[in-house]
Amino acid sequence: ELPTDDVTEDLIEDGHCEEILKKPCPAQYTGIKEEELVIWVDPLDGTKEYTEGLLDHVTVLIGIAYGGKAIAGVINQPYYNYEAGANAVLGRTIWGVLGMGAFGFQLTEAPAGKHIVVTTRSHSSALVNECIAALNPDHVIRVGGAGNKIIQLIEGKASAYVFASPGCKKWDTCAPEAILHAVGGKITDIRGNSFQYNKEVKHMNSAGVLATLRNYDYYASRIPNTVKESLVP
Repeated sequence: ELPTDDVTEDLIEDGHCEEILKKPCPAQYTGIKEEELVIWVDPLDGTKEYTEGLLDHVTVLIGIAYGGKAIAGVINQPYYNYEAGANAVLGRTIWGVLGMGAFGFQLTEAPAGKHIVVTTRSHSSALVNECIAALNPDHVIRVGGAGNKIIQLIEGKASAYVFASPGCKKWDTCAPEAILHAVGGKITDIRGNSFQYNKEVKHMNSAGVLATLRNYDYYASRIPNTVKESLVP
């Protein structure tokens, strides 16, 4: 825990974003009590990439769940644009709420007819690679961070995020799930089960991750049974 007297005033943000306050809260969420919410936070998603200087992979994730379901999320990219030169505006914040939409980026679909899979960069395994091979992708992108992988989907750089491994946690998927679902995408485990985000749930997403902005059924139907049987929820 940081000693509070060492935190300078300019590091403390106590204001509100006027742009967000202008938007009406979806009716189904106006009566929620604070104690009914569960917040899943990953202060540094893409840790290994951060240590290697791959700063564009790094995100800060804040997911908000209600009734076990991801309903709102924030993906902050603190180093966005870091390679664009000294005068570039550094960082951006992508956020979304179910029933409202998602903001802070340009929603783009992956090229039609192309099967581009984004997967792990630093947690690969035989099972991960077997699953990807079964999808017969045109191209595979390997990047760090769950938040970063969802960004690849919503900005049209990839058509499916596939991770056939138990390494991912609820704080990795809650915020990205809310944003992806807010724009009509879908995320489940490799077996097709929805993630639950109530506070009693186990932290590990033991059966991996399958996510798409569009055409979820196409990819889900091509996951081999041998892969599904190897990953127990």
